[in-house]
Amino acid sequence: MMRFGTPPKAGRRYKIRPGAYAILPKSGRLLLTEQAPGPELQLPGGGIDPGEHPIAALHREVFEETGWRIGRVTRLGAYRRFTYMPEYDLWAEKLCTIFCAAPIVRLDDPPEADHTAVWHATHDAISQLENEGDAFFVRKFCL
Repeated sequence: MMRFGTPPKAGRRYKIRPGAYAILPKSGRLLLTEQAPGPELQLPGGGIDPGEHPIAALHREVFEETGWRIGRVTRLGAYRRFTYMPEYDLWAEKLCTIFCAAPIVRLDDPPEADHTAVWHATHDAISQLENEGDAFFVRKFCL
């Protein structure tokens, strides 16, 4: 599996954290999320809860972070990265599964208070995404 970002540090214990993330294209733009306090531009998505199917997690996370419902979900691939997650005080090996999906309908503002749904031109998004693994998949599948 491809790895992006900082390599793991010898002797540090990492907890495996599977997650599902979406590339959401529409009319030459991508629906993304900005997470405070950064703002940090990201693909919408997040952790898969124990026992949860990855696609169910994707639907849940996209709604929580954007307020949108999605459809026509297709798996594109996966990568891993090693990072510190301050909201959990946790060093994690994130196993990120990337999907492409269609944004179908905006239902509300994002329920997660620290997220804002934003639209960016696809080409601009690639250089602005915080995570180089996300940018790799957008570049590979959207250009």
